[in-house]
Amino acid sequence: MPTRLLALCLICAATSASAETARARLDAFAKGLQTVSANFEQRVFDANNHPGKGSSGSLAVQAPRQFRWNVTKPYEQLIVADGMHVWIYDPDLEQVTVRSQSLEEAHSPLTVLTDVSLLDRDFAAAEQGERDGLKWLRLTSKAKEAEFEYADLGFGCADAARSECGGAVVLSRMVFKDTLGNRTETLYADWQRNPQLGADRFRFTPPAGVDVIGEVKPEAEVHPLKD
Repeated sequence: MPTRLLALCLICAATSASAETARARLDAFAKGLQTVSANFEQRVFDANNHPGKGSSGSLAVQAPRQFRWNVTKPYEQLIVADGMHVWIYDPDLEQVTVRSQSLEEAHSPLTVLTDVSLLDRDFAAAEQGERDGLKWLRLTSKAKEAEFEYADLGFGCADAARSECGGAVVLSRMVFKDTLGNRTETLYADWQRNPQLGADRFRFTPPAGVDVIGEVKPEAEVHPLKD
């Protein structure tokens, strides 16, 4: 899975608030968010709407720019962003790819979930109404060379029986469409808001004997997601 798509898929949390619109639910979702962990299920569809194989696993995010995305099925893959570099480890291939973590995340929906103040600066947001019991917000990038066509965020209630949350708001689904017409749908579950995450969760050392593609650059240009 491309790293620039990954950053878009590494997001979930819950918070207490009553929210009527999708934007209000986003504000409630992000308020006070520092760390979050969850499980995910994901499916990618091509431009002709043909489904590919699904994947599942777990994730952890720490504001402003660290994340861990661990695919366990149907194959193992680990992606770790430590704040300066992104490491992609494929055990079956005995290969690690490393690259600088910089500009592309500064224009992804991840920014608005860790710092909502960046939404109006970097994205155009439009209410998409309600479907499947969720309230949807569509984000489109204001970048001249956008990395994606849109990202739809579907917010629901932790208590699925409620139509208006009045309690915990959750990001239940994301639908992401890239510029080639491929669509990625991600479902999130088992939210843990602001759990204690050890620093080792966001560090990666290549195992002995694996091929490492790319270069670790201490001087890598880094653009924090928060001002």
